[in-house]
Amino acid sequence: MELRDFECFVAVAEELHFRRAAARLAMCQPPLSQRIKALEERLGTKLLERTSRYVALTPAGEAFLGRARAVLEMAGAAGEEARRVGLGLAGKLTVGFVNPAMDAFLAVALGQFRAQAAEVELSLRELTTREQAEALAGGRIDLGFCRYAGQEMAGASVMEVSREPYILALPAGHALAGRRRVPLAALDGQPLIVPPRTGLPALSQALGAAFAAAGAKPVAVQEAASKFTMLGLVAAGVGLALVPASVRVWQRAGVVCRDLEAGLPPVILAAALPLCREHAAAARLVELARQAAGSRPGPPAEAIREADACGPPATG
Repeated sequence: MELRDFECFVAVAEELHFRRAAARLAMCQPPLSQRIKALEERLGTKLLERTSRYVALTPAGEAFLGRARAVLEMAGAAGEEARRVGLGLAGKLTVGFVNPAMDAFLAVALGQFRAQAAEVELSLRELTTREQAEALAGGRIDLGFCRYAGQEMAGASVMEVSREPYILALPAGHALAGRRRVPLAALDGQPLIVPPRTGLPALSQALGAAFAAAGAKPVAVQEAASKFTMLGLVAAGVGLALVPASVRVWQRAGVVCRDLEAGLPPVILAAALPLCREHAAAARLVELARQAAGSRPGPPAEAIREADACGPPATG
């Protein structure tokens, strides 16, 4: 049976008049009569008693009417759900993110997304950039907000969302805390808490090159993946740390933040979307993130890198 069979039968059963039912369905009466007859033959039972004067439902027709209405209701609901998913207003969305993205723009964007698309089942996972690349390639997340430092992400389109400068986090009593802006050269020989080198080797190399150009050679004393761990270690006097400027939204006792003179690469946060899977809700959240970060609205005009097809996870 086709969906049209249910539509035709329900119209006749509700109108109890073939001509009115045909007008309601925007079709001619003879094809409607033929369709109902063919439906009865397929079912092997009469659904309607009809004469030249009246049309009435048989017991089988009454039973079939309830089911037919349910089928049409389910079909309508399926179509509406598909339409809303296609608009990014319903469905499921799994998002990976690095914590700096939450401070820089994601908290604001998520609030707006919730207001626009409350029916979307949203799942958030805090993942490193490397973990996001693997999760995107494996289809475990639909969207990633990651640190970008020139690395490839196979099978993904990477779009810049925000960039901000590094600032210096240091213990409140440190000698450099009295400066409003710290030159890179002043970090020569200073103990530095650094992100894991294996996470973004391109970033480690860029930072090393910037320090070398300034004639500075900080001493890496501890690796820490989280900015919260970094700030805790700074407060404990373990060393200094380079952190994104958006960290200023957090108040950490015993830690002060100072601007740095030019020379370091910017902190770039990007959205990564799999090339082989379109996802309207993901695209909606990316646009809200770009707006929250002050990026230009519109299509991905600033796509950084696109792989040719889905492939293995990035190694950078």
